[in-house]
Amino acid sequence: MRIALSQINVTVGDIDGNIDRILRRIKSAKDLEVELIAFPELSITGYPPEDLIFKTQFVDDNLAALKRIVSASENIYVVVGYIDRDKDAIYNSAAIINDKTVIGTYRKMILPNYGVFDEQRYFTPGTEPTTYDINGIKTAINICEDIWSDNGPVETQSKSGAKLLININASPYHRGKREQREALLSRRAVDHNLALAYVNLVGGQDELVFDGTSVMVSTDGEVLARASQFSEDNLIFDISLEEDPSTKKCKVSNFDTEKNSRASLKEPMDDLEEVYSALVTGTKDYVNKSGFEKVIVAISGGIDSALVTTIAVDALGSENVVGLSMPSRYSSEGSVTDSESLAENLGIELLKTSIEPVFSEYLSTLKGLFKKAKPNIAEENLQSRTRGTLVMAMSNKFGWLALTTGNKSEYATGYATLYGDMAGGFAVIKDVPKTLVYKLCNYRNSINTVIPMEIIRKPPSAELKPNQLDEDSLPPYDQLDEILKAYVEDDKTYTDIISEGQDEEMVKKVINLVDNSEHKRRQTPPGVKITERNFGRDRRMPIVNRYKSY
Repeated sequence: MRIALSQINVTVGDIDGNIDRILRRIKSAKDLEVELIAFPELSITGYPPEDLIFKTQFVDDNLAALKRIVSASENIYVVVGYIDRDKDAIYNSAAIINDKTVIGTYRKMILPNYGVFDEQRYFTPGTEPTTYDINGIKTAINICEDIWSDNGPVETQSKSGAKLLININASPYHRGKREQREALLSRRAVDHNLALAYVNLVGGQDELVFDGTSVMVSTDGEVLARASQFSEDNLIFDISLEEDPSTKKCKVSNFDTEKNSRASLKEPMDDLEEVYSALVTGTKDYVNKSGFEKVIVAISGGIDSALVTTIAVDALGSENVVGLSMPSRYSSEGSVTDSESLAENLGIELLKTSIEPVFSEYLSTLKGLFKKAKPNIAEENLQSRTRGTLVMAMSNKFGWLALTTGNKSEYATGYATLYGDMAGGFAVIKDVPKTLVYKLCNYRNSINTVIPMEIIRKPPSAELKPNQLDEDSLPPYDQLDEILKAYVEDDKTYTDIISEGQDEEMVKKVINLVDNSEHKRRQTPPGVKITERNFGRDRRMPIVNRYKSY
């Protein structure tokens, strides 16, 4: 049977646009004599549709759109994700369609309710892990999480005689996810004697990025074909299954014949290329799908704004990125010239304005109100808030989306200013620890040098007072990021962390900084998720919280 795994980039709520994309793929598949084409989970509505599901009209429109696919299914099998409904419940479903008829509906049985997933809020689990005879191959269909459970529907479907499993997905990206996923798929194929066709969504949706990377896995666990990462692709292959009568073992035969000249086994990206590609994809899709054309970035001459600006250029093109340099009395000459060099290397427009007149006026206005208090962080943050006001004014005036430049280490510890450098519409590196920022800059420069080495080499500083360095307030970033990963991402306790050799007082300090900054993080813009546990969708802590783990 000739199969197409069609990993497409859809947009939540753009039902007409999503259907047009699906119909084009069906037509091209027919031209290539494809017999079955499979699309990702909830590809009609986009994923995750969240509380749109509570809108009756939204579900009605998705069901009406399904009929357009049914009408286009002459001489081809189509598997497509949509929202199904009966009088009592709503289901995350796959329609199995052939010759203008829905021949079956599979309802997702295992609804994830952890991390970024809230499916039990919306859907009722299905109960029937059915199989279908498709062109002489007994075929099972299931959806995403169904394949992750050891005792899930795969067990029942394989016992029912299925030889081919088609699993449709909206599986979000994080570092290491591809390896984790492919290892699981190989185990499932071997354990259940199934050939496994896995199709995944691709593209950005709010904080989430879907990496695609659809695969075909043989019954002995070998990845036979792999689609692109972070781009639309159509993985087409011919599959023949033969069963050994004596062992009842099923084998994929003759896969690498001339018939499979269209099938590709794309080499996966290495770690840094993968992370960088996720950030570019997430930024591009958030900006474009939100209806913006251009973005503005406050360029300080530091490494964070350099990385954000570079990602923006790679995502949107230099003509759609504007830099804004806003030096103060504490800005070094190097920061100004480094900003100019970065802008020149990237080919972007760089606007410049000093914040000194506005900052001086603020100090003058507040002089009487501040007269009984010594200078402190308030004066420092006034500079950041002045910059935030100017960035948002430019965004408002010209309709450019403002990209913030804070990293995960800063957001974790509160080393960012509310209504200052946190002001903006999208936080590109919100989930990128500071140590990874350096690695990503060096990775990007390995392609061609766009980030000046002076920016990478200089000690990090907010430059809000004379001779200021980040390490005046924070532990060294290599140490800080280890503690943050343990506490924020791995949920380790204070005792766990110090048992790994970390300094007790330093761990207490970091835990306090994290716990006391939740109110700030709740007010940050969304940003691309690239770790297993990001702030926002994954880690949800109460703002008012007196619990201490030490």
